[in-house]
Amino acid sequence: MRILAGLGNPGYEYALTRHNVGWMVIDQIVDDLRAGTPRESFASLSWGPLISEGIRTLLLKPLTFMNLSGKAVAEAARYYEVPPEDILIICDDIALPFGALRLRRKGSSGGQKGLESVLGAFRTLDIPRLRVGVGAQPEGRDRAAWVLGVFGRNEREILPDVIRRAADGCLSWMRMDIQKAMSVVNAPTS
Repeated sequence: MRILAGLGNPGYEYALTRHNVGWMVIDQIVDDLRAGTPRESFASLSWGPLISEGIRTLLLKPLTFMNLSGKAVAEAARYYEVPPEDILIICDDIALPFGALRLRRKGSSGGQKGLESVLGAFRTLDIPRLRVGVGAQPEGRDRAAWVLGVFGRNEREILPDVIRRAADGCLSWMRMDIQKAMSVVNAPTS
């Protein structure tokens, strides 16, 4: 079984913010898989387990707010006995240019508080993650205000393509060996 967990914050005021890009990717996958209506379980909105291409998959949008995401993901993983290497965390990354994707097998949180919470809950750095670049905050701008801010007009025009590529990357991770998925997802876009 696999778990795909898109990180974000609950509430209308956060819906289109940079910090909620993980939720946007899960929404795209829900549409792609025609997963239907979520239920509330594991302190999350959840879909599944679903069977996609023969793989049992749970989709999660933790409702715990970003900084406590690990609680929700760990609860679902314990319930279904899913090891960390079969969990994919989808989150925003200000260290990547807007629209860039980076799939990794393991590593540090890079300062991303939701990912830090997940790594802490599992007590390991060996959790795959798909980082979606939202761009660095402009000089003189507060980091929290930047990630909790909405995308600019030009970014909003490109955002559907970014979300589409990220969702495809998640599906590649489900279907392939992680090394092959990384070569597909991390390849430069034209």
